[in-house]
Amino acid sequence: MKKLLTLLAVFLFGAIVSNAQGRKFAAHAIGFYNLENLFDTEHDEGKNDYQFLPDGSYKWTTHKYANKLKNMAKVLSEMGTDEVPYGCVAIGVSEVENARCLTDLCNEPALKKRGFKFVHIEGPDPRGVDCALLYNPTFFTVRNVKLVPYVYRLPEDKDRATRGFLTVSGTLAGEHVTIIVNHLPSRGATSFYREEGGYQLKALKDSLMREDPGVKILIMGDMNDDPQDKSMAKCLGAKRKVKDVESPDGLWNPWWDVLASGTGTLQYDGKWNLFDQIILSHSLLDVGSFKKNKVNRKKLSCPTLKYYKHQIFQRNYLFQTEGRYKGNTKRTHAGGTWLNGYSDHLPTVVYLMKEQ
Repeated sequence: MKKLLTLLAVFLFGAIVSNAQGRKFAAHAIGFYNLENLFDTEHDEGKNDYQFLPDGSYKWTTHKYANKLKNMAKVLSEMGTDEVPYGCVAIGVSEVENARCLTDLCNEPALKKRGFKFVHIEGPDPRGVDCALLYNPTFFTVRNVKLVPYVYRLPEDKDRATRGFLTVSGTLAGEHVTIIVNHLPSRGATSFYREEGGYQLKALKDSLMREDPGVKILIMGDMNDDPQDKSMAKCLGAKRKVKDVESPDGLWNPWWDVLASGTGTLQYDGKWNLFDQIILSHSLLDVGSFKKNKVNRKKLSCPTLKYYKHQIFQRNYLFQTEGRYKGNTKRTHAGGTWLNGYSDHLPTVVYLMKEQ
């Protein structure tokens, strides 16, 4: 009977954990993962997806596509399970070609058994890659969805287009939570275009808070910049220290210190970057519980959803174990060779708590 009640509590409230004082908390995990080119094997009219066709440069066959889906589902299903047995309640993803890919992904056994659904709006990116949100409807209910376009402001860019800001408003643990999933312009473009993205994200965040000052916002994505870069630190205004998030419309970037400690989510020339960030609104912070940017669980007060911890999700299978690139992320392709790997990025996860 006790086991049955525990399972019922997990279903209704999330993973229940207790501290030394006997206080009980419901835990919820939310993640982000760049899937690195999840393409199907068919051409989408008007999109430059030719590399990912059976006769394209990657020789992208149904066999490779099936393996990619299986590998992605494995990672997505395990994200968040270090703290919560059923994993993440919502995961933002980038570099997905279309709704068919997302349907196939959610039909993979590892995700299907949890009933995962997805939110996706086809965007204008020339290659066809979009952002999406996967979610577990047992815990997260979608209210409203919109794709806010990334706006090119210079006259010479009038014919350009890139990924927009997928904005998903929903209910988690009885509260209004909005998740913004984005993929800022690549490093093939100058910093100016990512700075523009930072300003546009801030404007979107401000508009959401004008509609509901109490909304809890998570801004996530492949920023193509590190936390200390201008697009994130100045244009978006995501602070390194919790104590500096003074105003109700402020943002905290927990990944700044992670990168400073020597680790990240992708490597370039043997050095770590941390492009894959999940940034939190002031409304998700119990400022009084923080000491040196870490939550003191004994002091954590969360009658509403509050941040508890964050992590770069790592498993041994996500890394190359031999050869010249030993220790690097194990990609789908490298050097023209199919590795049957995962992604050039590692996932990130944040955990939220609510006292029961």
